[in-house]
Amino acid sequence: MIPRLNEPSGTPHGPLGEALGRVVSAEEVLSKDTVVAYWPALNAYLLDGETSAWTAAQWAEHLEDPLLEHPFAAGPAGDRMAVVHLEVRLHPDDRRPTGAQWSEIAHRFARAAGFENPGDTAGCRWIAVQAQPGRLDVIANLIRLDGAWQDLPTNVLERLAAEARRIERDLRLIAPASAVGRECPVGSVPDASTQLAGVLAQLTDERSGPLAAVRALIEHTAHRAALQPGAGPDIGHRLELIAHRLHRIQQDLDATATRLTVRPGRVSAVPVVPAARAAGGHSP
Repeated sequence: MIPRLNEPSGTPHGPLGEALGRVVSAEEVLSKDTVVAYWPALNAYLLDGETSAWTAAQWAEHLEDPLLEHPFAAGPAGDRMAVVHLEVRLHPDDRRPTGAQWSEIAHRFARAAGFENPGDTAGCRWIAVQAQPGRLDVIANLIRLDGAWQDLPTNVLERLAAEARRIERDLRLIAPASAVGRECPVGSVPDASTQLAGVLAQLTDERSGPLAAVRALIEHTAHRAALQPGAGPDIGHRLELIAHRLHRIQQDLDATATRLTVRPGRVSAVPVVPAARAAGGHSP
């Protein structure tokens, strides 16, 4: 299970369209099998079963309402990019969770991300969409019902990753380490090189590894620094260079992990130049 927090947006229509895999329509009704969860306080404002008749466009409008109701609410950087989109993807070989399990997963990730806080009756509007195989999308508006801005936890990526591991254990889903493709056959014992390669692969995994998470934070900070009046373009540029160097380190570590898995005797994969051709001075 791999959670991914996308760049914030000023409208929910794009994130909802990505979650559905199609354009948001005023004709398409989203059933409870598609919108598997939403912020708990919504039920207090609606009649029983009312949301089961809402179209995709109505759900988008529902998420967008706080931007219209609180026109002066702004984030720490002074912007209005209040819509946050969290993608959660399962391993391709994972089983299909039930509707109730998708709902549980959604609420747990909403709490981990800070969208939902138990007992908070003036919190964020959010919905969870399960419209594509092995994928859950949680879309939230950070403008609360009271007009305040809901800041995400500073360690939100670490919280999401930790919650993903707990959900995998609780619901018996496949962990990302199993998706690396370096498992040993059942009953065999991995040697030291394979174990080290597995550690490096987890570090450099682009979807769930810690280096990718740090790089994403640096890139996000570079983007926000460029918007600060007193920061100047130099700070953002320096941060982008740091992110680029970190990406190179990821690539070097990944190459090292691959070389650790190469067994003696496999060097025959390198082309062998015939003797006659080598004598003619041609390079391999």
